[in-house]
Amino acid sequence: MQSFPPTFILRHRRENLKKCSLSGLEKREDMRFFSYPNSQLPPLSQHVLLVMEGAEELSINDQQYGILLLDSTWRYLGKMVPFVEKSGSLIRRTLRSDFKTAYPRRQEDCVDPERGLSSIEALYVAYHLLGRNKEGLLDAYYWRDQFLEINAHLL
Repeated sequence: MQSFPPTFILRHRRENLKKCSLSGLEKREDMRFFSYPNSQLPPLSQHVLLVMEGAEELSINDQQYGILLLDSTWRYLGKMVPFVEKSGSLIRRTLRSDFKTAYPRRQEDCVDPERGLSSIEALYVAYHLLGRNKEGLLDAYYWRDQFLEINAHLL
């Protein structure tokens, strides 16, 4: 069985937990949740930061790394990136642009709303691309069926 570092999720303190797509995953052994800006992050040298643009695509070649996912509204994301960059050099990866979101976005802060995946969608795609066990990730996601249908040809 492949061994890899846990997924680190840095959640903005203002994230609405009632709407948070990652709710329910806090007890998984392969994930560690941290609160921005109140948490001290562990070393990130064995993790890849998922970003929307300007990076190499995540692939099976990255399977030895853990994932660092920033969980926030698009508006707060710009403040969180410099926070994690303080920890040293980060490996940045993006997800293939042909994955589409099922999340009904109301904000206009996202540069590409159809491609701007919800946190759980991005995590699911990342686990898929890295060959990790995706079982249970989407269990509590309200738009699970729509997301899987929209992206069936990629998954």
